[in-house]
Amino acid sequence: MDPWLIWLIVAALLVVAEIFTLTASLGMLGGAALATAGAAAIGLPVPWQFLVFTVAATASMLFLRPLALRHVLQPQKERFGVDALVGRRAHVVSEVTGLGGRVRIGGEEWTARAYDETLVIPPGTTVDVIEISGTTALVYPRE
Repeated sequence: MDPWLIWLIVAALLVVAEIFTLTASLGMLGGAALATAGAAAIGLPVPWQFLVFTVAATASMLFLRPLALRHVLQPQKERFGVDALVGRRAHVVSEVTGLGGRVRIGGEEWTARAYDETLVIPPGTTVDVIEISGTTALVYPRE
């Protein structure tokens, strides 16, 4: 079997393993194996192929992996879905108690409960959304 084909198979196996582990390391090694397959295809001897693999793997681990991890591990800048509603202001539409009620959050009406179950919040009061539990907003009156 030709050496370039062996390197190509190794590259494919490493990339498939990366899909299951999501560590970014195996993908980088797969890229190094792919570069080595190219070097083997142009006729480089086997010792030089290992050198190409070593240099490519080392360079990708030292320079590309930290960049990739920094990009992946960045905190999410914006909240989406119901998470974006937490902390927003709402207006009470119908009396909110520990058992239920209705509030308007940004033009949408939501079922609501008082965060402090002993509170009774009258209509027209401005409240803060403390938490979203399913389809119910847990709210607390603004000071």
